Amino acid sequence: MRLLKKELPSLLVITDVCLCEYMEHGHCGIVGVERRPPARRDGKHAVPEAGAPVKILNDPSLKLLARAAASHAEAGADIVAPSDMMDGRVRAIRAELDRTGFADTPIMSYAAKFASAFYGPFREAAESAPKFGDRRSYQMNPANANEALREVALDIQEGADIVMVKPALACLDLIYRVKTEFGYPTAAYAVSGEHAMIKAAAANGWIDERAVTLESLLVMRRAGADILITYAAADAARWLKAG
Repeated sequence: MRLLKKELPSLLVITDVCLCEYMEHGHCGIVGVERRPPARRDGKHAVPEAGAPVKILNDPSLKLLARAAASHAEAGADIVAPSDMMDGRVRAIRAELDRTGFADTPIMSYAAKFASAFYGPFREAAESAPKFGDRRSYQMNPANANEALREVALDIQEGADIVMVKPALACLDLIYRVKTEFGYPTAAYAVSGEHAMIKAAAANGWIDERAVTLESLLVMRRAGADILITYAAADAARWLKAG
């Protein structure tokens, strides 16, 4: 970030605030594991058996997330975007940013983030899948739209400046409902699985990559998204410039 802001000072930098890349277990917060049956030993570490419930320690995780967000702002981030889905993280981050002199740094919250199969290609590329268990205890059930709206409302109350729905194409109904109900700046995240499906179908000659990509982004915008986050950003910019 420091190099980017030095070389490209007008570039808007938004950072993903999470802990999963820095935890050996790959979860988005501090983990306490209910060991039933008892965990086996792997060297000096306890490793949960398959199927052992994963318990995220929400409140202790907030302190680390807040410190991480402040470090991003100090390094030059223009906007911080917490993606962890811990309860209360927006309030904790807002308080820490204000305390450390970054009261003007906005927060773009991953407010409605589902435990989705569409994240697969990214997790494989980034080697970011959890070492055990899954993220369903803190990311949302794709079947529960009402919970998503409650999560968005809470993040707004806690001080989020922008709210995000993820994944985008599978949640067009929620993008519409979030924008209609709250009228807040709304982002939609077109995730790796969406992008990979279009790329794969285009590579097989089944679809027109340009037309399908732009149409998929258009329907997200039509649903109410003010901001589109997509792996196709550079291609879309080039296509739109070409007319």
